[in-house]
Amino acid sequence: MPIFEYQCRQCGHVSSFLEKPDSRGGHACEHCGSRDTKKAFSTFSARASRPAPPPDCSGECASGSCPFS
Repeated sequence: MPIFEYQCRQCGHVSSFLEKPDSRGGHACEHCGSRDTKKAFSTFSARASRPAPPPDCSGECASGSCPFS
């Protein structure tokens, strides 16, 4: 089963969940408990090293931690 990411519309936290591709979601935010989440765009990567941050990256991410730092 693939891992899908959901972003909370209340606090912005991004959570990852293992689920079937045809699942309806319905996950609660791990940070604030809100059920108002949306599927986040994520990419698949098999690389072991971290990619370079995008040019407009400020190091401040909605989830509170920057994946590029």
